[in-house]
This record gives sequence, C-alpha cells and structure tokens, in this order.
Amino acid sequence: MSDKVCVGAIAGAFGVKGEVRLKSFCAEPDAIATYGPLTTEDGGTSYEVRLTGTVKNGFSARLTGVLHKEAADALRGVRLYAPRDRLPDLPDDEFYHADLINLTVLDTGGQEIGTVRAVLNHGAGDLLEIHGKGLKGPVLLPFTKAAVPTVDLATGRIIADPPDGLIEEK
Repeated sequence: MSDKVCVGAIAGAFGVKGEVRLKSFCAEPDAIATYGPLTTEDGGTSYEVRLTGTVKNGFSARLTGVLHKEAADALRGVRLYAPRDRLPDLPDDEFYHADLINLTVLDTGGQEIGTVRAVLNHGAGDLLEIHGKGLKGPVLLPFTKAAVPTVDLATGRIIADPPDGLIEEK
C-alpha cells in the first residue's frame, strides 16, 4: 500500500490574487483542507490549504506560497496527496484507489488475469483497468460486488468474476 493518497487536484487559477480552483476527491469534499499539508506526487512541494469558497465542481482555495494568478495557473493539473495515516479508516467493503493499483487479479478458478494498472471513473461507477500478458489489450472490469467479489489487500489479490465475453485472450 502506498503511504500517500491522492485527495485532490488543482484546476487552475481563481481570480487574480493567487487563489486556485481545487477539485476534491474526498468522500466529504471539504475535508481536503483538514489533511494538510498536502504534497505533490513526488513530495517535492507541500501546501497548506485554506478553502475560501465554493465554485462549480470544487472550491476556491489559498495554498501557501501561491501569491499570484500566474503561479496558480502554473499549477493547473497538479495532484495533491495526503499521508495515509491522516485519512479516515474505511469500512471493510471500501478501498482507496491507491490500494488497488498493482494488485494481482485472479479469476474464480485461480488463473491469473493480470494486474490492476488504474482505477477509472467516468461517471457510471469505478472500473479496474487490468493489463496482463495473455490479454489482447487492457480490460475494464466494473468494480462491483458481482464482478469483484473479493479484494484481499493483505495478500495483494483480487478475485474477479468478469461478465462473459469481457476477457479476450491473445
């Protein structure tokens, strides 16, 4: 498991005084300001976050060290991470996306399908992007109880029951 979790992303400048538009990936969106300081993916830069208002699809916020519109614009697309130990514990049937990446995916017969490379969500629910040697291409497996009955973080495995025809082998 990763020691940090992506909790948001900067969507660009908000106004001319250095505020940013901030997208929160937290279950309680305004909690993003309580996990700080937040860091960039490489950990090279950290920011204290102070929410200043709500905007369409997110918040306006002040980040430490960001004082001008140009500096805020330069951060567009930067993802912000919080240390895992500052995040709330999840119920047994919920997972941080970061925990699912690189897990081995097995079918219900124990045969390896591949590994999870990404967790995607295009509005209709989470999809696991699975890559494997024997697959024609990436497989997008719905992350539902029916298609993924077992996630075992301790052993690093997912047991999948993909719908018929989803898995195409070479």
